[in-house]
Amino acid sequence: MEYYENDFEDAMLKDTAAYYSRKASSWTVEDSCPDYMLKKVQNELLVVYTNQLLEKEHSGCRVLLKDNKVEDLSRMYRLFHRIPKGLEPISNMFNMSLLKAWSWCNKLKIRQIARPKVQAQESRSAPGANDDHERLILTKLKQQCGGQFTSKMEGMVTDLTLARKNQNHFQEYLSNNPTASPGIDLTVTVLTTRFWPSYKSFDLCLPVEMVKCVEVFKEFYQTKMKHRKLTWIYSLGTCNINGKFDSKTIELILGTYQAATLLLFNSSDRLSYSEIKSQLNLADDDLVRLLQSLSCAKYKILIKEPSNRIVSSSDHFEFNSKFTDRMRRIRVPLPPVDERKKVVEDVDKDRRYAIDACIVRIMKSRKVLPHQQLVLECVEQLS
Repeated sequence: MEYYENDFEDAMLKDTAAYYSRKASSWTVEDSCPDYMLKKVQNELLVVYTNQLLEKEHSGCRVLLKDNKVEDLSRMYRLFHRIPKGLEPISNMFNMSLLKAWSWCNKLKIRQIARPKVQAQESRSAPGANDDHERLILTKLKQQCGGQFTSKMEGMVTDLTLARKNQNHFQEYLSNNPTASPGIDLTVTVLTTRFWPSYKSFDLCLPVEMVKCVEVFKEFYQTKMKHRKLTWIYSLGTCNINGKFDSKTIELILGTYQAATLLLFNSSDRLSYSEIKSQLNLADDDLVRLLQSLSCAKYKILIKEPSNRIVSSSDHFEFNSKFTDRMRRIRVPLPPVDERKKVVEDVDKDRRYAIDACIVRIMKSRKVLPHQQLVLECVEQLS
């Protein structure tokens, strides 16, 4: 054993370490970063060459982020997180990549991403949502795009905070007035029109089960804000209702229009398209979308006659009591609507107002100015 350790083992370990060191050195020159990571021998191949790998010109971390190489980035994370502080350089590169991406984002693209998220998701968020993270993101947006761009979104966050407080007051009102309870859990998000996009308001004829909810909240709101008018935007609402099917009861997460449609079948086994339209007072476009989601999509809660995928005014519908699903709670989405054209129109409209205001400010101070000079000053102030 002594001869093995002294004459063989020490020399073997030194030669093995030298071999893998030479091998790693040649691989870093010959291979791309993703190919190199596949030849992983953690210590010699990663620790020694961490910076050289991550900074590799055509296949390093920055290039993988830029080209959205998710699989290679995932492999990089799995390898480098084993090394002490191995993720720090990757994290720094990721942060710099985000900052660079934001600096190149124009306001149209940011609005397409940020505003729909804020208005559609945050307006339905839980009362315990953390506003600090939202304000942090808005601060960074403000640094990149200016205060004029983020002013409305800051107003949205403030509006949502006030709406949550209002909901708490409503719950206190119900606890102090048990007779006023609508009999179901009700959450209403009250927002002001100043900061939010405009929505079409339809006079939806609510089923009996929903009417009391609206009346109770109106009574509560009148005790606090006597001179304000509530406009109900039912298209943004969600409802959780229990569907009692033959096999089991399933909780359905629906939009308000969808829930109102299904509740009609509590009193009728079979309804025609025209009957549903007249009872709900919905436009054809909205009615077709919601009936498609309930009878032609993944979850066929209604049976349509004839049984094709096109909803027409001559169709008839009945409740599908044999519907089942392996889940006890399912979300039934509406078919998506492409709002890209409307987003572009809204952005162009806002930009037009901003340009007009900028021209007025400049001409008030300068009185007379050549057209070319006016254009240059407008561009400078608005950029």
